[in-house]
Amino acid sequence: MEIKEKPIVNNCSFAGTKPIMVDLPYPPIQIQGQNTAYANLLSIDYCGAVSELSAITQYINNENRLSCENCPIAKTLLGIGMAEMMHLEKLGELIVLLGGNIDFTARLRNGRQMLWTPEYLTLPENAKRMLLADIEAEQAAINQYQLHIGMIQDDCVNAVLTRIIMDEEYHIMILKALLAEV
Repeated sequence: MEIKEKPIVNNCSFAGTKPIMVDLPYPPIQIQGQNTAYANLLSIDYCGAVSELSAITQYINNENRLSCENCPIAKTLLGIGMAEMMHLEKLGELIVLLGGNIDFTARLRNGRQMLWTPEYLTLPENAKRMLLADIEAEQAAINQYQLHIGMIQDDCVNAVLTRIIMDEEYHIMILKALLAEV
């Protein structure tokens, strides 16, 4: 009789995981008028090096790698990643309204176009470094949104960006709390 080894199983359940975000509504997705320059700025937030697409991918990757060894942190990272997906959706809607394209290309002010790449990600090997990288990425996103708010003269767009910043600040607070536990 052959002895079979017990299968290795990931018992971390993500059932019921919800986006982790500030409990405030988002402003309506609307614009004061079409402006492709503003759409191009938002394309950087959408899929540039510092972007919602990069954040989502980094959070999901970290969640996958931590789920077997640290389920509570993995669940939190998934919840934050889900909030970043909502940010991506809102930015995409604004870009389209502003007359831009959603094609995973960041359109820089100097005319260069950069297709999103996983080279933008920071993928450390342990939980502490993952959390530090996530905190750094959230702060970089806040800084970039603040810069873009200063460049965009559309109160409707800026209201959405300001609301997204609130979530990013909340994420930093949560990530710092997790960091204190590892």
